[in-house]
Amino acid sequence: MKENIFVKVWGSIKKAGQYLLKIDKAAKWLFILIITVFVSSYCAFLIQTDFGNVKITTVDFPMRDGQNISADLYKPKTATHDNKAPLIIVIPGFQRTKETQSGIALEFARRGYVVINFDPYSQGNSSSAIGRESSAIASNEGYGAFDLIDYIYEGNVLNYIDKAKIGVTGHSAGGNAAYQTAVHFGKESISTGKPSKVNSVYISGYVISIDNSIVNSKSNMGLDYAYYDEGAFRNKPIANTGKPTSDMSWAIEAHDFVNSGLTNEEKIAYSQQIEIGNVYGNPNTKTMRQVFNTKTIHAFQPYDANANASMMAFFGIAMDYESNGLGARNLINLWKELFTTISLVAGFALLLPLATLLLKIPCFASVKQMVPKGISKRSKSGTLIFLLAFIVGAVVSAVSYIPCAQLTATFFNKATNSQMTWFFPQRMNNGVMLWAILNGVVSMVIFLGVFFTTHYIKKAKALKSGEEVEPLSVESWGVKITFKDILKTILVALMIVLFFYWLLDTVYYLFHVDYRFFFLIAAHPVNQKVILQGLMYIPFFLIFYLSNSIRVNGNMRVEGEKEWKSLLIVGLQNTLGLIIILAIQYITFGFTGTVFFTETPEMTQWLFINILFGLIPLMFVLPMFNRWFFKISGKSYLGPLVMCTIFILMMLANSVAYIPL
Repeated sequence: MKENIFVKVWGSIKKAGQYLLKIDKAAKWLFILIITVFVSSYCAFLIQTDFGNVKITTVDFPMRDGQNISADLYKPKTATHDNKAPLIIVIPGFQRTKETQSGIALEFARRGYVVINFDPYSQGNSSSAIGRESSAIASNEGYGAFDLIDYIYEGNVLNYIDKAKIGVTGHSAGGNAAYQTAVHFGKESISTGKPSKVNSVYISGYVISIDNSIVNSKSNMGLDYAYYDEGAFRNKPIANTGKPTSDMSWAIEAHDFVNSGLTNEEKIAYSQQIEIGNVYGNPNTKTMRQVFNTKTIHAFQPYDANANASMMAFFGIAMDYESNGLGARNLINLWKELFTTISLVAGFALLLPLATLLLKIPCFASVKQMVPKGISKRSKSGTLIFLLAFIVGAVVSAVSYIPCAQLTATFFNKATNSQMTWFFPQRMNNGVMLWAILNGVVSMVIFLGVFFTTHYIKKAKALKSGEEVEPLSVESWGVKITFKDILKTILVALMIVLFFYWLLDTVYYLFHVDYRFFFLIAAHPVNQKVILQGLMYIPFFLIFYLSNSIRVNGNMRVEGEKEWKSLLIVGLQNTLGLIIILAIQYITFGFTGTVFFTETPEMTQWLFINILFGLIPLMFVLPMFNRWFFKISGKSYLGPLVMCTIFILMMLANSVAYIPL
């Protein structure tokens, strides 16, 4: 069925391309970029399906209380009713969707495992945990893994899996969910006297929850904690230093983990070193324990080749599985990430020729105006004022970020405490929204101050020298527009956004891949929940985006200045404050071993710092898009309307939302 649709879509694109190529340069670029999106997405699809050896299907598993878990089911050709395969359940972390773990799912599927890579409750396309406190989901429900495993184990589904070999893995909060899954089904095993429904569990990037409850686990268990994990400040202090550590050779958590599978005579004292990579216990009696300590930071651990190889090796031993003859280090998942990155770049780039073509349609012709003249070259005093404003803006951006995050506890109490709410349910993005509103207003005030101060300095000098006084004008801002044209601009922006998501949805339907650069920047098809939240969030974020466009085009277009230099400056102006925060965090971490922003009783600050890995690239390119759209339309409105809508929908689709749907 999909093959026929693909042929029809390709035929339509080919005909459209032949027509567009006869029109103009913008049409040619639009066609080339659409083709680039399809080709790169198809290449990503080939890799993700192991060149046809793995079938990927999206499945909505019905859970109790009317809930659902959305998952990608990876079924290798080798898995059949007569040749049952082990099952691996993959759990993403907090603020992550299943697509962030698709590389790991791919590597398991290539090795013959059936894989269920699912969206946790309240994330992605899964429902919320209706009627229960969301804060308990990871600990008490394994992010939905408990329900999912019961459904698969007790039901007559997936008749090509070996139910005696069900494995679970997850990263970060997903690692905690995997740990809780081992404990939960271990307790059930003790109660019923039957083997645990979970054969093996692998925890990635999470050790804080490891406690005496681990003795209840009746599963083989592996652990990989990043050697440079930023969250290590929460770990238990070790005796010789009195400080927590991410070195699993000596960590208390690693010792408790290993000792949970050993007899009293075999237990390793805290003063003795854990051997990284060594197999402790016996996989045949479900007491196997294996510890790894990949040299990376927390956020990048799921994409690290050594971390992935360690995971593959663990499950091969724990489940006594041949893995289709592929070695643990035979990895291809990064190639998929390369092609989805190309799709991401092409998907954004095509917005510009698309806008150019739409403004050539007669009914939208009035929206396009001549680009106003930029500001004249700055004098020495004007340059000093600009630099001062640049520094002040960066400082305000830096010092306001964490306080805005802390204010979420006051303004959005339910979401901050992981409780279901219809009122701004995005726990992490609420802080980013407050920061955006504040900095949008402050930056506009600074811009107006610079504009009027510079004008009056020029006026004073002109009067003193007897020269003609240059009249005060806001023409360069590109803000004068009729009501009719602003409505047309909104309609054009909506058409651009709809085309962007139509193309993305088509690609996802045909190839089961989205546009993404690892977990940092990702454009994913939106669902009902995301659209509903977008109506809440976009108007408030638009304050920042519109302010940014006016500043970028009204005060940063200097006559005679090279465009690349101007764009570099506007990119830095938008991100320097956030870069300063990230620098403080990791320079401190490098010198002391503990991050600068840790946590308070009200909030976990370092999680908000982790958001910056994805936020900074978006903020860097935003003013560039505002400039390019300004050059297309001659006004400061089209850019923020398009980019705010797309960027915010992207943020909402890839984040946790405690909305009761």
